Amino acid sequence: MDRRDLLGLKTSTLKTSGGGGAAAPQPSYMRLPTVTANVIRPGGRRGVMTVETGVDTPNAALRARVAQSAPRLRAAYAAVVQQAASATLPGAAPDVERLVAQLQAATNATLGRAGARLLIGTVMVV
Repeated sequence: MDRRDLLGLKTSTLKTSGGGGAAAPQPSYMRLPTVTANVIRPGGRRGVMTVETGVDTPNAALRARVAQSAPRLRAAYAAVVQQAASATLPGAAPDVERLVAQLQAATNATLGRAGARLLIGTVMVV
């Protein structure tokens, strides 16, 4: 939840065209916080797998559901990323194709229907 929304400090933008003002369309993309998980690195040391995620939702009703379900989405993504990190062999690159498919399935299951598209930013193992 954005604290500025709660305090009323966030301003809304209006698009002025011709004689009247109309509300600007809301962006369909919502960025979620970075998800991290522990991995085993070569030599037995611990490392961190970091995944940047976001959800693109053109449907306004489903976009509101995505905003309301953001904590549940983060929890589902954390479980998927931890499972993928534990399946990654030391020194090997993570299977990004499989990770994206599992994250999309978690998105659909959390929201209860398809329509929101998962977008992935960076997958990094350090």
